[in-house]
Amino acid sequence: MTARIIDGAKLSQTIRAQVAERAAQLAGQGVRPGLAVVLVGQDPASQVYVRNKVRACEQAGLHSVMEQYPASLSEDELLERVRALNADPAIHGILVQLPLPGHMNAHRVIETIAPEKDVDGFHVSNAGLLMTGQPLFRPCTPYGVMKMLEAEQVPLRGAEAVIVGASNIVGKPMAMLLLAAGATVTLCNSKTRDLAAQTRRADVLVVATGRPGIVDGGMIKPGAVVIDVGINRGADGKLCGDVDFASAQQVAGAITPVPGGVGPMTIAMLLVNTLEAAERAAARAPALSP
Repeated sequence: MTARIIDGAKLSQTIRAQVAERAAQLAGQGVRPGLAVVLVGQDPASQVYVRNKVRACEQAGLHSVMEQYPASLSEDELLERVRALNADPAIHGILVQLPLPGHMNAHRVIETIAPEKDVDGFHVSNAGLLMTGQPLFRPCTPYGVMKMLEAEQVPLRGAEAVIVGASNIVGKPMAMLLLAAGATVTLCNSKTRDLAAQTRRADVLVVATGRPGIVDGGMIKPGAVVIDVGINRGADGKLCGDVDFASAQQVAGAITPVPGGVGPMTIAMLLVNTLEAAERAAARAPALSP
């Protein structure tokens, strides 16, 4: 058996087109969705991610602002800038690119973003809403994974879902979304005993650890859907995921590639969250008197 490829790049283009259409409708009401992306420091990977996000906004008809600051910027200066963006009516979404320089408290910075503009979905207010099943924003990567599973018509109700990686950015919110869809969820971490015993039970396996090849074909249930969130650079300089693709493809029923799988979907869902933030802001705006 050779697994079918789940084409995140293709699905993301469909979603971006839908965003562009809705953004054009908002523009007709005098509202252009706006995203501010803040980058501190010179991390090369972060610079690439930020450029891709800004480009995607522009292509979908969204207003985007990229603010780049030196690593020497103080935390207080960054917080002051975030507060200014909170108050800017032309900005509906604020994204502070992580990681931040070591002298900054990332939690404090994220908590300074207004929850209604927290399009990453990382603010504790939004994390709490997600846990209670009433999300304002779904974190972009898990949201993108759910859209891929939906597009593939993967039955989640009653399915065994195993997540490898328990981060606040992917693993934990991924578990919440899968639980809400009716799956039985196992969340694995670095202390999990006999990881392979857990992954072999999975009808849906999501791997997000940042460790290349942590899961191979021998750890996968035949016919399972495998979602590889990891993106790493191998010894040969090529991008690879957390799953050994060659062996996994021979066992899985469907699998995401790296690159071209989850990555494009993460950016697409950032656009969706920004658009929804703008739509909510437009709905809250007082009507003009005739």
